Amino acid sequence: MAKKSNDLLNVLEMLVETPGPSGSEHLIRSKIEAEIRDHVDEIYTDALGNLIAKKGTKKDGGKRVMISSHTDEIGLMVTHVDDNGFARFITIGGVSPLTCIGGRVLFMNGTQGVIGMERLDKDEHPSLEKLFIDTGATSKTDSTIGVGDVCGFERPFVNMGKRLVAKSMDDRAAVAVAIEALKAVKKTVNEIYFVFSVQEEVGLRGAITAAYGVDPEVGIAVDVTRTGDTPKGVKMEVALGKGPAIKVRDSSFIADPRVVNWMVEEAKTQGLPYQLEVLEAGGTDGAAIQRTRAGVPAGCLSIPCRYIHSPSEMVDADDLQHCVSLLAGLLSKGIEI
Repeated sequence: MAKKSNDLLNVLEMLVETPGPSGSEHLIRSKIEAEIRDHVDEIYTDALGNLIAKKGTKKDGGKRVMISSHTDEIGLMVTHVDDNGFARFITIGGVSPLTCIGGRVLFMNGTQGVIGMERLDKDEHPSLEKLFIDTGATSKTDSTIGVGDVCGFERPFVNMGKRLVAKSMDDRAAVAVAIEALKAVKKTVNEIYFVFSVQEEVGLRGAITAAYGVDPEVGIAVDVTRTGDTPKGVKMEVALGKGPAIKVRDSSFIADPRVVNWMVEEAKTQGLPYQLEVLEAGGTDGAAIQRTRAGVPAGCLSIPCRYIHSPSEMVDADDLQHCVSLLAGLLSKGIEI
């Protein structure tokens, strides 16, 4: 069993409890910048809002590498506030009405709310059109939110020992892994660009522009992936506690076999458990990296996660630590693919 890092868990808790739906990543970006500033050679924010940190200078045997983990989370945006102060909304990213009912939300201006639902007819399924946000306002003029205001789900971080539960493990768990791997890389022949991207949940937008600017020779996305280990769940060979998942394909891209083999060999060298991931649906920043400019060998290091895109996503503490070890090992050595 991997030793649990208190630093890793503390960073993760800080990240998941900071709001940042797609397009509103300024608070989470500032937290990440403060955490990594003393561990990198250069740090900047690009025009779209991606935080990009450079570490190392390319030497013989090294490559220009892009590591991308997205900072945004799914959320909601207000479309209308009625005379009684109830707000209607649209989704930001993939949000199911089934995970909304009774949920609590936090707006970027600090306003809190709870998601209510209209009465349903017999056998009627809940839909987003039947839901509303109650902020406690008694009228439209009394409301502290308006059209265009954005919120994320509000749930506390729960440390269950081996399992960790919070909203926005997608993708703050991967951000935590990238941060700790960044700190762990002391010497390298590579020029590494750690990209903490924006707006992944609405179309990989940040990674597209960041990859064009960085122009990497090889790239790895770090993201979560679903599991096949729950009762009557999806059938896939990924489970919590069985190690990092090395992506083979998802619906957005096929990982470069050379990158897959590179990651597998590093896991074997370190004696780390690992899984191969074939995801039927879903995409990551790896697709954006792969298609930039004339094309880039790209892959994805995935963190097994249950209940993705719900307010209570679950990861395994050992999987996280193994992901840090694998990523740091990959980046500390020369790359031959």
